Amino acid sequence: MDAMDRKIEKKFKLFSKRNIWIFLGAVFTLLVFYNLVFGDKSSKLNVETDKISISEIKKDVFQDYIAVIGTVEPIQTIYLDAIEGGRVEEIMLDEGSMLKKGDVILRLTNTNLILEISNNEAQVARAINELRTARLLMVQQQMNSESRIIETERLLKLQDRAYQNNKILYKQQHISSEDYEQSKEQYEATVKMLDLLIEIQYQDSIFRSIQVESLETSVNSLTRNLKIIKGRLESLNLKAPVDGELATLNPEIGEIVTYGSRIGTVNILDSYKLRVEIDEHYIARVNRGLTGDCDFAGSPYPGVIKKIYPEVQTGRFYVDMVFTEEIPAAIRIGQTSRIKLELGESKQAILIPRGGFYQSTGGQWVFVIDETGEFAYRRDISIGRQNPRYYEVLAGLEPGEKVIISSYDNFGDVDKLILKN
Repeated sequence: MDAMDRKIEKKFKLFSKRNIWIFLGAVFTLLVFYNLVFGDKSSKLNVETDKISISEIKKDVFQDYIAVIGTVEPIQTIYLDAIEGGRVEEIMLDEGSMLKKGDVILRLTNTNLILEISNNEAQVARAINELRTARLLMVQQQMNSESRIIETERLLKLQDRAYQNNKILYKQQHISSEDYEQSKEQYEATVKMLDLLIEIQYQDSIFRSIQVESLETSVNSLTRNLKIIKGRLESLNLKAPVDGELATLNPEIGEIVTYGSRIGTVNILDSYKLRVEIDEHYIARVNRGLTGDCDFAGSPYPGVIKKIYPEVQTGRFYVDMVFTEEIPAAIRIGQTSRIKLELGESKQAILIPRGGFYQSTGGQWVFVIDETGEFAYRRDISIGRQNPRYYEVLAGLEPGEKVIISSYDNFGDVDKLILKN
């Protein structure tokens, strides 16, 4: 190779077309790799802020109460049951009437009861006559026995004298032994007769006494029975057992009322109670002695739970509350009242307002608004007690943070919400 044939070397070009494409490919690959490793993989949804409700978390006093509805009832209801059957003859008082104890509400008639009373009266009369006859016979027998004893005692004295005289005369041999023995036998026979009469009198008096005592017992028993049956006759007049209001009265004139059937009810209006319906969610926290304010015409009236009904019906259970202080002046049976029922002691807590989010999440998480206000992301939280206005936040949120409290039903399973104005 001569000097004229020198090799020409190509110069390196940094911004050649080929190098540019290689650079762009490397950058694209790095971006894809970065996005795969460090990029935001959460699902997103665009949401307009005017279609959601946003509230700020705050720290304040949490009042542990629930709002319930109570229905006014009389403090006590007395049931009127028929203690004697019969036909409704007359209705003396109507429903709604104010009663005094002993007022006759209605009258019944019962011909069978009247006949039964007549039969018992006849039995009592017969028993009394038998008792009188027995007493009369007892007196007569006593007199006869006494008379025979007296006569026998007189005869005994005569025979005793004759026997004593004959004993002397026999010793002096003035009479025969036959005469002596006869007087002796007559005396001894009379002594035995007197003893027998006395025993007969004693036994007869015992028999007559038992007979009379038995008849007296029978008469007393029949008399008591007659008094009870006549009392049943008085029961045909249905009377008010207490002072109060005749709340209901079921029978109509001419209707046959059977023993034990429900005739009506009487309300005692000395005081009132509230029958309160409560969600079963609170059944473990509701006890006797809990207090609450009952609202009547805008004024609170303190009350306390006196009775809890254990049965749960369709997710609800019931309690009875009574007033602890003043009773509302214009209160009426059947009237309803909103009640603020205190469940526990009020204390400082982190609060989140109630909203539709709870039904969507069960209170386990919420969407928290980012500081920039441009998006919201999911965060797990823990909720404790609740009242009609707030939930108590146990963990997961701090005062000043903002959360979405409206329903999440339309958000699906997204992890982040992009907020659009």
